[in-house]
Amino acid sequence: MTTPLGPGSVLGFVGLGNMGTPMVRRLVEAGYTVRGFDTDPAARDRIAELGATPVTELAAVAEDADAILLMLPNSDVVEHVLDEAGLLDAATPGTVLVDMGSSRPRSTQILASRAAERAVRMVDAPVSGGVGGAEAGTLTIMVGGAALDVARVRPPLDFLGGKVTHVGDIGAGHALKALNNLMSATHLLVSSEALLAGQEFGLDPAVMLEVVNGSSGRSGSTEAKWPNFVLPGTFDSGFGLRLMLKDMRIAVELAHETGWPALLGEAAVELWAKAAEELPPAADHTEIVRWLTDTHEEREERA
Repeated sequence: MTTPLGPGSVLGFVGLGNMGTPMVRRLVEAGYTVRGFDTDPAARDRIAELGATPVTELAAVAEDADAILLMLPNSDVVEHVLDEAGLLDAATPGTVLVDMGSSRPRSTQILASRAAERAVRMVDAPVSGGVGGAEAGTLTIMVGGAALDVARVRPPLDFLGGKVTHVGDIGAGHALKALNNLMSATHLLVSSEALLAGQEFGLDPAVMLEVVNGSSGRSGSTEAKWPNFVLPGTFDSGFGLRLMLKDMRIAVELAHETGWPALLGEAAVELWAKAAEELPPAADHTEIVRWLTDTHEEREERA
């Protein structure tokens, strides 16, 4: 089937965390019938309050589903859900699987081939914009897949994102998301080093940001992450440091596969990996700034 999935269509949804829950809310409000699964009972209870139907068995999300959206942390979990946990076997021919997490592009291509053997289609549609973007429906969504499959799932994606772009064949969305996050993480690291150095010199961080954001040094880190999560001291963007590191590693691996050097990317990965070792397991990715501050203070104490 190639009919676009407008409101009234049945959507399965797997992964009801910080991003998944507000995405389900928006789909329900748009008029979709959403059947959701998560291993966390509390997450299932939350979507019931939103008007979605929680299910306690993974395969149940595939029942009568026109598409199944996956908001899972990595390729290993996606592979487990589709293969070992049986979601791919439960999906009916013609269903479109939409992987909206950050996965390895090559793994996505392999899974899509396996799905095609069962007449199940697959699209990768990772997102950028964080929890705030999920709540507001302003996510940037990078979509990879065959044009007809993308057109079929485009309506629900439009309710979730403010900018939905078909970027290429299957795996292209995941490739671009990883590359984007490598750039984002590197921006945040170097921006934080510069802003902390300026603060040590005696400059006001808020004034620095005002000037930089009108100059060539601006980035998403200076325009959003520092003003919203670092300066207030909340460090609560909703995106984990280890998830960022995972995406960075995917991007560097992709660069190596293409034969392109990633010298700065490799250096950034090394620093983020050190931060991941020393910060708490649940650290937000903006806490890289805390790590930089702590590292600087430890060096001064040793001196």
